[in-house]
Amino acid sequence: MNLYFECKAGISGDMAVAALLDLGADVEKLNKALKSLNLEGEFDYKISDVSINSIRAKDFDVILPESHAEHGIQIDNKQQTDFEHHHEHSHKHHEHHHKHRNLDDVNKIIEKADCTTAAKVLAKKIFKIVAEAEAKVHGKSLDMVHFHEVGAIDSIADILSFAVLFDDLNPQKAFISTLSEGQGFVECTHGSLPVPVPAVCEIAERYKLKIKITENDGEMVTPTGAAIAAAICNLEIFSNKLPDEFVIKKTGYGAGKRKYKNPLLRVMAIEF
Repeated sequence: MNLYFECKAGISGDMAVAALLDLGADVEKLNKALKSLNLEGEFDYKISDVSINSIRAKDFDVILPESHAEHGIQIDNKQQTDFEHHHEHSHKHHEHHHKHRNLDDVNKIIEKADCTTAAKVLAKKIFKIVAEAEAKVHGKSLDMVHFHEVGAIDSIADILSFAVLFDDLNPQKAFISTLSEGQGFVECTHGSLPVPVPAVCEIAERYKLKIKITENDGEMVTPTGAAIAAAICNLEIFSNKLPDEFVIKKTGYGAGKRKYKNPLLRVMAIEF
């Protein structure tokens, strides 16, 4: 199997997870990995079918006990906004626990997962790409980056789920299109951020991701989505040239939560 990630409508963590589920990746492996984290009460998730412009797609929704506005990234005890603005899920509201996790804490959680070593390595790589970008944007060292519990848990759920499902599909080759992005600004707790947001710009710069700015107003590529693309582009199985001709064996559609024309990530299983 070879995978082609068509990112003409952007990419985010939940879109990527949903697309691989729709493509046929083993949901039981995902359930086993997430359950083995022993984080009951910190998050739940729902997998469902939705319709985007009359196209049936999978939706992967991480449900957190904290509210949207209460999560983010902390550097030097001052809350920043990059992890706040791109949160991709709807949540229930409960009291805030004021816990934080650094990258080492996140890696320890991932290490506990009941999944393959290859999935753990990929998950850690994706998370480190995001963390390094956030640290660079804020002018701090990696060890000074501390994630609000909610932001970390949300990202862990998306990133570990993607890594488990990608490993399950075990592609021989992987291809990724240019990442289509929106324009304008996104609102966050402390003001507006330009699109592409700073962390996405940093990841795209460091890993030489190709981006195309569209007429869509708002964010289409999240830092997690960009990090997934960057991690795949640095795998040995990645190829930067899609075959001129190929046969589509199956197509998976992952629904996004953003309000723009066509929030769908399409991933094709191809032969050539």
